[in-house]
Amino acid sequence: MKIRRALFIASPWITTLSFFLLWEAGCRLFNVPSFVLPAPSAALEALIQYWPGIWVNALQTFLTTLVGFVIAVVFGVALGVAVGASAVLYRALNPLLIGFNSIPKVAVVPILVLWFGIGTVPAIITAFLVAFFPISVNVATGIATMEPELEDVMRSLGASRLDILYRVGLPRSLPYFFASLKIAITLAFVGAVISETVASNQGIGYLMLSASSTFRVPLVFAALLVIAAMGICMYAVAAWFERRHTKWTIRSTEHSRFAVGG
Repeated sequence: MKIRRALFIASPWITTLSFFLLWEAGCRLFNVPSFVLPAPSAALEALIQYWPGIWVNALQTFLTTLVGFVIAVVFGVALGVAVGASAVLYRALNPLLIGFNSIPKVAVVPILVLWFGIGTVPAIITAFLVAFFPISVNVATGIATMEPELEDVMRSLGASRLDILYRVGLPRSLPYFFASLKIAITLAFVGAVISETVASNQGIGYLMLSASSTFRVPLVFAALLVIAAMGICMYAVAAWFERRHTKWTIRSTEHSRFAVGG
């Protein structure tokens, strides 16, 4: 049991390490040029060499993403509650939401530049636009799929429509909400980096564009690894909040069995 638990806990690290070892071995075995596909060791060297510049740009991207994500959570939850609680709003706004989400956000960035200029604001708005849709849709789905039996029971107890929404609908939507956070935070990073590559003079996206224009491909991959690390960390934070606030919805998993039996 202890061996199985240790393997279970270490499995993400084993998988990640195996991936980088295969990547390194493949680059060395086939003599892949670093300007085509640098080995992880070359990306690590670039990360160490250019760390001061990477750190500054990574911090810019992180703050931009975080601001856009927070705005997306506020507006996404508000719209999701309104749409999920009203069949009329759901029917009226659903085509607009789907159509807007279908527009490639990279096509919206030039418009944002015309409105707000080059810099942080377009990146924040792009992160918001990318992260907004999954949050609003998931919250609306959680409320709209509330069991009719629960509503009937609440009405028989004299609860108003607002009481039903507050006491049943919102708790019912929590699993959907926290699941959407894990998706939205990674998408927010994508949106911010896209905007930075198109219209910014700072951030990881700008750093990658600048490095690729001078064929410093290891630096590009070092920046990609930093973005991946930040995304994983923020995903882990969202997953922690999900486990903390929605334990009653999580089925028994290998982890929970180890926790009980360990």
